[in-house]
Amino acid sequence: MARLKKKFFEEILPKLQKELDLKTPMAVPRIEKVTINMGLGDALGDKKILEKAMGDMTLITGQQPIVCKAKKSVASFKLREGWPVGCKVTLRNEMMYDFIDRLVNVALPRVRDFRGLNIKSFDGQGNYSMGITEQIVFPEIEYEKIDKIRGMDICITTNSHSVSGAKKLLEALSFPFKK
Repeated sequence: MARLKKKFFEEILPKLQKELDLKTPMAVPRIEKVTINMGLGDALGDKKILEKAMGDMTLITGQQPIVCKAKKSVASFKLREGWPVGCKVTLRNEMMYDFIDRLVNVALPRVRDFRGLNIKSFDGQGNYSMGITEQIVFPEIEYEKIDKIRGMDICITTNSHSVSGAKKLLEALSFPFKK
């Protein structure tokens, strides 16, 4: 069992249940999935860019990403329907907890000029979204082997329907929010 998952069910869940004054542990907010998305607008001209980005994402997440294709043609962007424009991965269960553990304890402290996560990035439904500007903050990526610095969007989906419940959950998981 993942270290963070074990800690969540043994320590964090009972603490959150008391803190939120919930009668049953099943009512405690939980993370359902983590979605990592990498937009690749420059992949239109070169297929190797998409392959390298997918390789980086596979190293970071431990799971093979899927290719996201354009839904409609846009002439001003020289984009046709069906052309690849990015890749994404959805993590659940063990891999999700492992990724969150590495994100909070390894990757975020390595971000240059990091002052904490923005508290306003909740969507009102209990989900949290954030962006990372460089994939090299993850230790799996070797700086010498990358061809270009790419950013990624990370969306953490919870089963809480309120911002306050989701915020308490992420704080209990040691997410470093701005004070």
